[in-house]
Amino acid sequence: MALYTLGDLHLHYQTALKDSMQMKSRIWKNHEEVFRKNCREQILPEDTLVFAGDSSFGRKLAECEQDMQYIAELPGRKILLRGNHDGYWDAKKTNALNEHFRGILYFLQNNFYTYEDYALVGTKGHCFEGPFYLDRKGRILGWDEKNERKSRELTERETDRLIRSFEAARAAGYRKYLMFLHYPPTNILEDESPFTGIAEEYRAEQVIYAHSHGESRFHDSIQGEYHGVLYSLVSGDYLKWKPKRIL
Repeated sequence: MALYTLGDLHLHYQTALKDSMQMKSRIWKNHEEVFRKNCREQILPEDTLVFAGDSSFGRKLAECEQDMQYIAELPGRKILLRGNHDGYWDAKKTNALNEHFRGILYFLQNNFYTYEDYALVGTKGHCFEGPFYLDRKGRILGWDEKNERKSRELTERETDRLIRSFEAARAAGYRKYLMFLHYPPTNILEDESPFTGIAEEYRAEQVIYAHSHGESRFHDSIQGEYHGVLYSLVSGDYLKWKPKRIL
């Protein structure tokens, strides 16, 4: 039995893509088939596969039925985290999604799932992404303060949700945690954030995140061990569509 993860699958079988990056970059060519092939070669029925957000571009559940079917047909138990493009998933309707896909797919939000003696906790997360104002040498001179204020509000909401996930697992007797986010735990200006603080407070062994696309974004946040926590970026294009084994 093994635990795998990957984020930013960006399925769009029933929706038109607005992000031309996926059409231009070679790594995205036929990525659905590449990922399906890799899953079938790596993942066994008894394994678990966690999707770290942005699984579908569908804005409503009816617009992502084929995307969900694609995921459901992959091997293993499938757990989904909410990303910024998962418009079909209202955080208040997570219970309804879990009921709708009962026994097929599992949606991680304000709850937790288990893998052996670990609790899998998570939320979409958030980090301030600018816009930043640069000088001619690319050095950051400042940023949009209005957006930063809104970002702080979103971060507070997401940290509250993450704590609920941790506390639910703790109340059930779990003391070993793996923490999943969609957004990176820090932005390009930060060494620490409320999310890294929560990971350290609850002694999460690993923090797994996605969202950062393209080689210029792969190093926007923490990778490797930091303050005793192992951080991993698992965006699909970063992993070249090969699920990353976590445990």
